[in-house]
Amino acid sequence: MTKPVRRIIHIDMDAFYASVEQRDAPELRGRPVAVGRSQERGVVAAASYEARKFGVRSAMPSVVAQRKCPELIFVPPRFEVYRAVSAQIHAVFARYTPLIQPLSLDEAYLDVTDPLLPRPSATAIAQEIRAAIHA
Repeated sequence: MTKPVRRIIHIDMDAFYASVEQRDAPELRGRPVAVGRSQERGVVAAASYEARKFGVRSAMPSVVAQRKCPELIFVPPRFEVYRAVSAQIHAVFARYTPLIQPLSLDEAYLDVTDPLLPRPSATAIAQEIRAAIHA
């Protein structure tokens, strides 16, 4: 008897902190946002897609980010909110598999070899998870 082919999904919620901020503050949507402190010694924890178009990246010193994107809006991190949103997203993962290997608040591996909800492929599961997260 052959073993089933393992099906692993890697989920990385890119720009997670910035996306949460834009979700919670509609006035930030479509604008360049950096999560972090704007002070001289501050560092960008996350950059929105709009900020990335200007070359702003995570771990970049805030003064460099501001130089690259003068319209950049800095918002202070709200880690308790990010943890809560991450827990909600992990609850979505748990609908499909108990085999979740979290790597960080915004990244995890899911073993969907034997999913709780039968689906034709790992791709189908990933698409459903994406839709549920964006809903």
